[in-house]
Amino acid sequence: MAKTIERSGARLTVVQALYEMEISDKGVIEALAEFEAYWIGRDIDGIEQPPAEIAFFRDLLRGVVEEQRAIDPQLDKALSSGWPLKRIEAVLRAILRAGAYEIMFRKDVPARAAISEYVDVAHSFYAGDEPGMVNAVLDKVAREVRGSEFAGLPGSGRA
Repeated sequence: MAKTIERSGARLTVVQALYEMEISDKGVIEALAEFEAYWIGRDIDGIEQPPAEIAFFRDLLRGVVEEQRAIDPQLDKALSSGWPLKRIEAVLRAILRAGAYEIMFRKDVPARAAISEYVDVAHSFYAGDEPGMVNAVLDKVAREVRGSEFAGLPGSGRA
C-alpha cells in the first residue's frame, strides 16, 4: 500500500515538475534536484506534498522529456480535431504527457491503472470537465498502443 501511495505521489510531483520546467525553461537535472530537495514530502505554504517513490519520479520525468517526440503526436491523434496539444493549458498538457509516457513506455504498469491515476491527478488541479478529458484522451492512447489489454471490453471494438 505504501508503494502505491508513493507512486501516486511521484505522479503528482512529476506533473508539477513538468509544469515548472515548461514555464521556467528549467532542464531535467535542475528540476530533479529542486523537487527532490525542496518539494517531495515537504510542507509548502501549508500544503503537505505527498511522499514519492524517487526512482519512479526520476524515470517519469526523464522519460517524458526524452520521449516527447513520440508522445506528443500520439496525444495530438487522441485529442479532438482542432485541439492540438499545444493549445491545451500547461498543467493539463503535463498530465497528458506523463500519462501517455506511462502507457506507452512503462509496460509494467497496467494501462487502466495509469489512466485512473492520472484522472486522480487531474482532480487535484481541476473541478470541471478536465478529469473526464484526461480519461478520454489517455483511454484512446491506451487502446491504440496497448489494445490487447482492452480486448473483449466494452468499447474495444472486439468481442
